Amino acid sequence: MKYRKLGHGLEVSAIGIGCMPMIKGGNILYGEAADLDESTRTIHRAIDLGVTFFDTAQIYGPFSNEELLGEAIRGKRDGLVIATKFGFKFEGSQIVGVDGSPANARAACEGSLQRLGIDTIDLFYQHRVDPSVPIEETVGGMMELVKEGKVRHIALSEAGPDTIRRAAKAAPITALQSEYSIWERDIEDEILGACRENGIGFVPYSPLGRGFLAGAVRSRDELPENDWRRNDPRYSEENFPANLAIVDAIGTVADKHGVSKAQIALAWLLAQGDDIVPIPGTKRRATMEDSVGAAELTLTADDLAVIEAAAPKGGTSGPRYGEMGMRMVRL
Repeated sequence: MKYRKLGHGLEVSAIGIGCMPMIKGGNILYGEAADLDESTRTIHRAIDLGVTFFDTAQIYGPFSNEELLGEAIRGKRDGLVIATKFGFKFEGSQIVGVDGSPANARAACEGSLQRLGIDTIDLFYQHRVDPSVPIEETVGGMMELVKEGKVRHIALSEAGPDTIRRAAKAAPITALQSEYSIWERDIEDEILGACRENGIGFVPYSPLGRGFLAGAVRSRDELPENDWRRNDPRYSEENFPANLAIVDAIGTVADKHGVSKAQIALAWLLAQGDDIVPIPGTKRRATMEDSVGAAELTLTADDLAVIEAAAPKGGTSGPRYGEMGMRMVRL
C-alpha cells in the first residue's frame, strides 16, 4: 500500500475505506443490506492489506456504523486513522436539522468515542456546515476537543470556499471531505484551490458515483425498490442513459490496463494530486480488494484524455442530489 499526507502531516493510506454501506438497514441503503460479519471481515482484510484510513459518521445508521467499526478494530487500533463526523441534531434516532454549535460538537464527540471504543478520534469532521453558527465558533469548539486529547485533527465536509478560508484562519484544518469523481468535478472551480491555498488535504466521498462509475448498474431496473439511488437525479430515467457514456469510456481505459472500471475511476482521482485520498464505500472483501488495487495503478496522459473527452467538467446529466440535498452543500 502507498501512503499520502493530508494537511498538517496526517499520514493515511492512499485509498481509505468508506464504512457507510456496512450497516444492515439503517437510514441509507445501497443495494442489498450488508452482512455484518462480512463487513467486519472486510475491515480486517483491509487492515491486512495496509489500509489505515477508515471513515464513518454519527449519522450513519444513525450510530450503528460507528459501533460496527469500533467492534471491528478492537485489538487492531494501533496505526489506524479513524475519521468520524458530527453536525446534525437528533430527536431520538431522527435527524431534525443541522447543529454546528461547540456544545453539539462536544456531545457528539463523547458519543462517538464511546461507540467506537477509542480514546481519541484521529480526524473529526463537521459533517455539514450550519449557517446559523459562525464557522469560527464551530472550529473553535472542535479545537477545544483537540486540546483535551479527544481529537487529533479537525476537518470540514461540503464547505464552500469562503467557509474554508475563514475556518483555516481560525484553526488548523486538516482535510475537506466532499464529493469528487469523474462525474462530479465542480470542486475544481474554487474549492480545491481554497484547500491547497491553506494546506488542507482533500478526501473525495462517492468516488465511484455510488457504484455507477464502476459499471455496477446498467439499468435502473437493477436497483432494489428501497435503494437510496432511486432518488438520485443522475440515476433517473431521464439522465441514466446519457451518463452510461461516461462508464463506457472508463471501460475502454480499463480494458487497456486489464483492470476494473472502479480501479480506473479511483486512479483518475489519485492522478489529480498527491493531496487527494478517496474513500470508496464498500461492504464486501472482493470490492474492497479491487478498490485498494487502484493505489498501484498509474494512468497515462492518453488515458486521462479519453476520460476528459467523455466526462468534461459539467458534462454529467443531472445534479448530484435532489433539491433538499443541494441546499446543504457548498455552504
